[in-house]
Amino acid sequence: MPNFKQKTYTSKSGTEYVFQFPGVRSVSKINDASKNKFGVVMEERLSDEMLKHVIVSPKLKIDDFPSYQEYMEVINAAYAFISGKDGDGNDDQQAGSGEEG
Repeated sequence: MPNFKQKTYTSKSGTEYVFQFPGVRSVSKINDASKNKFGVVMEERLSDEMLKHVIVSPKLKIDDFPSYQEYMEVINAAYAFISGKDGDGNDDQQAGSGEEG
């Protein structure tokens, strides 16, 4: 049974986001779906996958972000979270923990 860990992330602009780990198989599918036929990661595809499956609150689309800087900061933080490279050193984040990034 997968453990759907969550993390609260606050961007530099002060907006709060909730990330949820979708499970190992889903992360693998996200990585596969984000690549073109040559295996190159496509920014828009990766972003769409992060927004659909990882960033659970607020529910946004790419066009909803106020700036490209905010958009890239949040997408990169979400990807670091699911890939275990977010650097917070705490793998035990659960829903409602209030942990800020």
